[in-house]
Amino acid sequence: MQILSLFLAGMKKKVYLRTLKAMKIRTEIGQISRNEWNTLLAMSSVASWFQSAEAYSFFASLPHIMRPFVVAVERDKYGLKGVVVGYIPCERNTFRQYFMRRAIIIGGPLLADDIQDDELRTLLLELQKLLAERAIYIETRNFNDYSRWKKVFAECGFAYQPHYDIHIDCTDKETMWQRIHESKKRAIRKYEKEGWTAVEATSAGDVKAFYKQLSQLYRKKIRRPLFDEEFFLQGWQRKVAKLLIIRDKEGCLQGGIFCPIGCDTLYEWYIVGSIMPTFAALQYATKEHIACFDLMGAGEPNKPYGVRDFKLQFGGELKEYGRFVHITNPCLYSLGKTVITLLTQ
Repeated sequence: MQILSLFLAGMKKKVYLRTLKAMKIRTEIGQISRNEWNTLLAMSSVASWFQSAEAYSFFASLPHIMRPFVVAVERDKYGLKGVVVGYIPCERNTFRQYFMRRAIIIGGPLLADDIQDDELRTLLLELQKLLAERAIYIETRNFNDYSRWKKVFAECGFAYQPHYDIHIDCTDKETMWQRIHESKKRAIRKYEKEGWTAVEATSAGDVKAFYKQLSQLYRKKIRRPLFDEEFFLQGWQRKVAKLLIIRDKEGCLQGGIFCPIGCDTLYEWYIVGSIMPTFAALQYATKEHIACFDLMGAGEPNKPYGVRDFKLQFGGELKEYGRFVHITNPCLYSLGKTVITLLTQ
């Protein structure tokens, strides 16, 4: 019996090593086939614009703002099975940068629906290896359902943290309008009656005016780091995102929303103002036949969150897709949480 067990264990190891040999890891953008990447984006049920080659190129165009990374896994004869695109934000303050070295993967990894556990395991372990000295922790902010792969993530040291997202179905204009809360409808009618309109940004001046309002919001109320103005100018100039702005009847800026579009989804990445920018994005999605408006984050379950309550009044569906977090340096992670809390008080 013992001999049989040893034989089976040996066979299993040989199969694993043979499987591992058949896989190829890519950590450079030039090593990944764009055709295969685009095909995976089109076919995957967990695809998002943030995991596209276009998103990586945008991140890479901003070396003073973020440091992008990419990891992909291929299997012989079967092609690309998974891609992870993310970035490490750059901080102006050296002290703050040291304690805030976090790798952010917006949207969650791009995975083939038929990816095997060993392929995903290899992808996640290579991701950790790549970022071991570069980030204190790795965080995926999921926009789709990864529940079928939770076990593999856990095996690779990624803890699941519940977190909400909100998706709004934009496939039918009339249904979309009916789902909006009556108080928001009244406000929309009021603003429209007063001459407020939504338009696409047409100049760098529009982007700068939007950024000025957004930076004031982040400095005075949200009190979190915000990317430099260059981030928004590059995003608009490279056409990786739509900037919809709201003007009153005098032509004064009254808010706006910065929205990448991809995978049949419009994403609320940055917004200033309240009702009208959100409604402008909904109208744009229905007009352009974009199926989903992803509001990108609605807080943690069982914790009051006014932003979530506000977003839900636009008729969206609450999704609990959560986040996966891997801590690469537990000591610095614990110390960093304390330091950042003190810095933001």
